[in-house]
Amino acid sequence: MYQIKAVISPAFAEAMALVILIISIISVSIIRFESVPHLPILISLLILFAYGLWKKVPYRDLEKGLVDGAGAGMSAVFLFFFIGILISSWMMSGTIPTLIYGGFTLISSTFFFAIVFVVTAIIGISVGSSLTTVATAGVAFIGMATVLDLSLAVAAGAIVSGAFFGDKMSPLSDTTNLASSIVGVDLFEHIRNMSWTTIPAFAATLIIFGFLSPAATETGFEDVALFREGLLETGLIHWYSVIPLVILILLTLSKVPALLTLAVSSITAVGISLFHQSYGIREIFTILFSGFASSTGIEDIDALLSRGGMESMMFTIALVLLALSMGGLLFTLGIVQCLLAKIESLLKKVSSVIAASAFTAIGINVLIGEQYLSILLTGQAFKPQYDKVGLAGKNLSRVMEDAGTVVNPLVPWSVCGIFITTVLGVSTLEYLPFAFFCLLSPIITILFGFSGKTLSYKHAK
Repeated sequence: MYQIKAVISPAFAEAMALVILIISIISVSIIRFESVPHLPILISLLILFAYGLWKKVPYRDLEKGLVDGAGAGMSAVFLFFFIGILISSWMMSGTIPTLIYGGFTLISSTFFFAIVFVVTAIIGISVGSSLTTVATAGVAFIGMATVLDLSLAVAAGAIVSGAFFGDKMSPLSDTTNLASSIVGVDLFEHIRNMSWTTIPAFAATLIIFGFLSPAATETGFEDVALFREGLLETGLIHWYSVIPLVILILLTLSKVPALLTLAVSSITAVGISLFHQSYGIREIFTILFSGFASSTGIEDIDALLSRGGMESMMFTIALVLLALSMGGLLFTLGIVQCLLAKIESLLKKVSSVIAASAFTAIGINVLIGEQYLSILLTGQAFKPQYDKVGLAGKNLSRVMEDAGTVVNPLVPWSVCGIFITTVLGVSTLEYLPFAFFCLLSPIITILFGFSGKTLSYKHAK
C-alpha cells in the first residue's frame, strides 16, 4: 500500500475536513448507534469516491487504489484462515482446555489479585481473545472477589490486564496477526519483539497486584473447583494435548514461517484428537470450518471452549479488507501524504516518530473506540515514516499493539470498554486506574523510543 502513488495533491483544509468527516461518521456509528465498523467504513469509501470524482479523478484510478489497498491485506487473510483452523484443532486435541485447566490450578487465596492476573494471562494466550477471557474466567473471578469482599475495581483491573496481555502475546489473537501482517513482519518475530516492552510491563503489573492483594480465606473458591471439574469431564484434559503447543514453539524458535508453523501444529492437533475422540472426516472438516462446539451443559465452559474455525475469522477479514481499501483510497487521493507533510518536519527523529505513532493509535481508540482501526490506520499512516528514519517494521507493529490493542479497554465508549463493563458489572472508569498492564504498555513503548533501547533498524541483521 505504501507504494500507492497519489493522483492528486489536495489542499490541507480539504484533506483535514475529509478526515474529520470520516472519523465523525465512524465514531458516531460505533459509539452512538453501536454499529459494527464495517458499515461506516463502507459509507466512508463512498464519500472518498465522491470526492475523487468531484476532483475529476478517473474512476479506474479510484478503483485501482481501492483494489491495491485491499491487496495489501491478502497475506493477513490467509493467516487468519489458518488461525481459525488452529483454534478449532487445538480445541479438538484438548490443547487449549488443558492450558486453561493448568491455569485454574494456580488459583489460591494468597496473592489473589496477582494470581488472577497470571491466570487470565494464561487463558488469554490460550484462547487468543481478551473478550472471551473476560466473559468466562473474568466473570468467575469477579464472583469470587464479591464473596471474599475484595475490591471489584482492582479485581476487574487484574482481569483486564491479564486478558489483554494474553490477547497481545497470543499467536491465536486476531489483533496480533493483524499488526504483524499490516507492516509485513513475521508473526513470531513480532511477538518476540513485543517481549521487550511487554515483559517489563507484565513484571511491574504482577508486583503491583502482589502488593495490592490482601490476605483472604479459601471461602468462595468453590466456583473454580466446579470449573476445573467441568473441564475434566470434557475428556479433553491430557498431558499429550500440549504436544501441538510444543511443536508450535519449536518451529517458532527455528524461525519457520508463521503460515507453515500454524499448519503443522493444526495437523498435529487433529491427529492427537483421534486418541480421545472418534471423529470422522466429515466431522473434522465441519469443526475446522465452523469451529469447535462444546456441549458439557456447563454454560461458562461451553462459552469458553466453543470457538474457532475458518468461519469465525470472516468478521475480521471483512473489516481488514474494508479498512485497507479505505487506506488505499486515502493514499491514492493524496490525503495521508498531505496530512503527514504538515508534521513531517517534526518526524525526523526516531523518538518523535515512535511517539507520534503511539499517540495516533491512542487517539484513534479515543475518537473512534475501535482497536482494529487503531492498528490499521496507524500502520497505514506511519509505515513510510518508519522507513525514512531507518526503523524496521517490527518496531511499528509493536507500537501499534502497545498503544492500540491494550488501550481500547480503557476507553468507556469503546467496543471493549462497553463489553467489559456490561459483563463484569464494573464501570470502565472504576477499573481503569487498576488496569496497570494496559496503562504501562504505551508509556514503556514511548520511553523506549526516546531512550533508543530495544529498537531494531533496517540494516541490522
